[in-house]
Amino acid sequence: MKQFFNRSISFFNVLESKIAFYPTVFAFAGFNFAFIMLYLENLGASRYLIEHIPVLVVDNGDTAMTILSSLIGGLISMVVFSFSMVMLLLSQASSNFSPRLLPGLISDRRHQIILGIYLFTILYCIFILFSIQPTGDEYQIPGFSVLLGILQTVFCIYAFIYFIHNISQSIQISNILQNIAETAERRLKQLIDQEEKQIDDFPDSADWYEYHSNRSGYLQNISFTNLVDICIANEIKIHILPVKGMYVLSGIPLFKANKELDEEDVKRILSNFNFSREELVADNYVLAFKQITEIIVKAMSPGINDPGTAINGIDYLTELLALRMKKKDTSVILRDNETYIKLNTIDFVDLLYNIMASIRTYCKHDITLVQKLLLMFYYLKKQQANDSKYTKYLQKEAENLLIDARQAIDNEDDLEKATKLATKFNLQIT
Repeated sequence: MKQFFNRSISFFNVLESKIAFYPTVFAFAGFNFAFIMLYLENLGASRYLIEHIPVLVVDNGDTAMTILSSLIGGLISMVVFSFSMVMLLLSQASSNFSPRLLPGLISDRRHQIILGIYLFTILYCIFILFSIQPTGDEYQIPGFSVLLGILQTVFCIYAFIYFIHNISQSIQISNILQNIAETAERRLKQLIDQEEKQIDDFPDSADWYEYHSNRSGYLQNISFTNLVDICIANEIKIHILPVKGMYVLSGIPLFKANKELDEEDVKRILSNFNFSREELVADNYVLAFKQITEIIVKAMSPGINDPGTAINGIDYLTELLALRMKKKDTSVILRDNETYIKLNTIDFVDLLYNIMASIRTYCKHDITLVQKLLLMFYYLKKQQANDSKYTKYLQKEAENLLIDARQAIDNEDDLEKATKLATKFNLQIT
């Protein structure tokens, strides 16, 4: 039961990112609320209001049906317009910035909740409309429920105004970059805090038994609580081979164990790996570096040529790299000061190289961006690092940038400015 609960939490995290999740929950709530109100109507809720506050109750069947029909039609129009705006946002973000941004934008909880509020009210009004019996008997008309439908529609109008404001903010690249950076920063800080308790005494797994994946997809979530329980029960240790967020193909090695496992134990372990066809920054901070890098590259592509956006991206990239330098290149999972699981993570040198290899290709000809990147290296070199080798990696990538800039820039004045900054970084252009 405990394992099922832990796996359900991991599955819920993936399900929550779907654009239809919250609208479905709200729609179901609206359906149930309508029947609750009809039950209260049978207990005399509208009769009580007619006797005490008659101005709040619609006591004419035709009027109530007309009001509810108008509300339903207007709300459906708002849903169509709001959905069109979401699609426009996704299309524009994909074409102007990067298709990788789409899962993060789709999973925006605010957009989902607003669409859910619309569906809640629409379903509520529909079922209240069905319950109206225009027989002339005022007690057969759910006047109080109609009043609630009107109030909910007013709330939907204000939600629509907020939606327009929010969608106009979401499309701005500065806000997109900020949201990506903040999500990655939270994830990195969480991992760094966990590493403070880690003990690096995990044994060498070169000769361990190897087990393969039975599914394909992005390795997004792993139920470590269940895996540790399995390790304790079977007195084993596990080394997870793919880097989290990596696309895992069926049949490739997924994990190693220091003991040979039977088929049932292997199935139990494999059931705690959750795969997805999309990537989220909240699950894998490395994706934030990929997204920001792609935004920088797209901004400096010949078709767009937007150095301002590239500079903003480099600023956020600098902040995240400084935080990443505080993290170890290895991760282990422990319980009661005993390590049970080792995770492969992307090394800082590989992360930095992948970022700079793309950026150098499109930014090496622009002296403004070369200067900005050199300042980034100069800043990072002065930051606290978990490993002294990180500084050497920064030095190497700065040299690669200067070599490419020398080949791409012909203006001597531009090269002189780059040389001055390079001198600060103890580099020379030859």
